Amino acid sequence: MSGIGLVLVAVYAVMALAATGRSFVSIAQRFGEAPLAYSLSAVAAVVYILATLALLFAGTRAWYRVAWVALGFELLGVLVVGTLSLALPDVFQHPTVWSMFGVGYLFIPVALPIVGMWWLLKHRPEGSS
Repeated sequence: MSGIGLVLVAVYAVMALAATGRSFVSIAQRFGEAPLAYSLSAVAAVVYILATLALLFAGTRAWYRVAWVALGFELLGVLVVGTLSLALPDVFQHPTVWSMFGVGYLFIPVALPIVGMWWLLKHRPEGSS
């Protein structure tokens, strides 16, 4: 892996660390205030960790498939949570990583899976069609 692939993995790793840290602190200190929001942040953290690993090892068919599932789930999550956070702001008074399509993270959460999917399309493992 080189070039944009390494940058993609690095950005996913940073997002994994950021989402994990944010969700851990939020759950430990204020879970009762917004259990849905903080649980969604924890889910996002797990997805970012899985996506980081899957992209790193996407040279094999199994990890390539895992990468597609992780990125697809991530994109769906960002779109659903982003839409709901705008439509039902009372439910999302406490932001998640994916609230308002990732505004708190410079919209990286909505762009990242799209870039990742593009990269996966361009870098299929040997023997895949």
